[in-house]
Amino acid sequence: MLTEAARGVYVIAVTPFTDDGRIDEASTDRMVEFYRDCGVTGMTILGMMGEAPKLDTDEAIAFSRRVVKRARDLPIIVGVSAPGFASMRTLATAVMDAGAAGVMIAPPPSVRTDDQVCGYYDQCVSAIGSDVPFVIQDYPLASGVQMAPSVIRRIVTAHASCKMLKHEDWPGLEKISTVRGYEKDGSMRHISILTGNGGLFLDFEMERGADGAMTGYAFPDMLAEVIRLQGKGQRDAAHDLFDAHLALLRYEQQPGLGLAVRKYVLKRRGAIASEAQRSPGTKLSNAALAEVDYLLRRLATRDPRAAGLAD
Repeated sequence: MLTEAARGVYVIAVTPFTDDGRIDEASTDRMVEFYRDCGVTGMTILGMMGEAPKLDTDEAIAFSRRVVKRARDLPIIVGVSAPGFASMRTLATAVMDAGAAGVMIAPPPSVRTDDQVCGYYDQCVSAIGSDVPFVIQDYPLASGVQMAPSVIRRIVTAHASCKMLKHEDWPGLEKISTVRGYEKDGSMRHISILTGNGGLFLDFEMERGADGAMTGYAFPDMLAEVIRLQGKGQRDAAHDLFDAHLALLRYEQQPGLGLAVRKYVLKRRGAIASEAQRSPGTKLSNAALAEVDYLLRRLATRDPRAAGLAD
C-alpha cells in the first residue's frame, strides 16, 4: 500500500497503442520492464498523459490489471479521476482489488472555492472508501483549480488516507516550502511530495523538500539519478546532469505536443513499439521530428543514454 514514506520516481506511464488504436499489450509488458530497468520506485498509470479519458471503464480496468501483474514488486498508483463518483468508485475498487498501491484524484474544473475543493475530496473519500490510499493531484495549469497550501493542509488533516501530494503548480517552489513548513510547525502531518511538470523544476524542487518525481519524461533514469545525487549531497553533479537534459525537457513540455514527443523518444528507446496516440491525438511534423533528433544527438554528447537514438 502507498504510504507517506514514498520517495524516488513514480513514473507517469504512457498507454501504448497500436497504429490502429488498440491497446498494445506486448508493449505494455515491455514498457513496465523498461521503467523497472530505469530504476523507478513505482509507476502511475491512467494519468493525464496516459490518455485515460480515451479508455472506457473495461479497458482501464484491464490495462491496470495487466500493469499491476507485470510490475510485481513495483507499487502502482492509478488515476481514477472521473466526471462522476460511480465511475471513480468502480475503477478504484477494481484496481485496488487487483493489487494497486493507491489512486490519484484531480479536482474537476467546476470546484473553485476552498470549501468546494475540500468538500469534493470529502465526497471522493466517501465514494472510494477511507481505506484506499490516495494522492492529491495539484495541477492548476490543466484543471484550472487553484489549491492554496492551506487547502492541501485541510484535506490532509481531514483524511488519514491521503498519503501524497502530486505537486505540479507553476511556479510552485514556494508552495513546497510552505507545505513542509506546516510539518515543521506541527500543523500538518508528514506526507510524500512528488513533483510533475515533466521534471522541469526537479533540480530545485528536491532542494525545497520534495521526495522525488511523478512525471513521464522519457529519461526517467536521469530523474532517478538526479534524486540519488541530491540525496548524497552532490548538488553540482545533480544540476550538471539535469542541465544536460534541460533542452529536451523544455521541448517535451510543450502543451498539446508533449505526449507526441514523449512517445516518440520512448519508441526510440525501445520501450514501446509505436508512438501512436488514440484519437484525438497529435503527430509530430517532419520539422518537429528533426528538432527532437537534433536534441537527442546533442544530449548524447553529455549523457550516453541518448546515444544512437536519433535518426
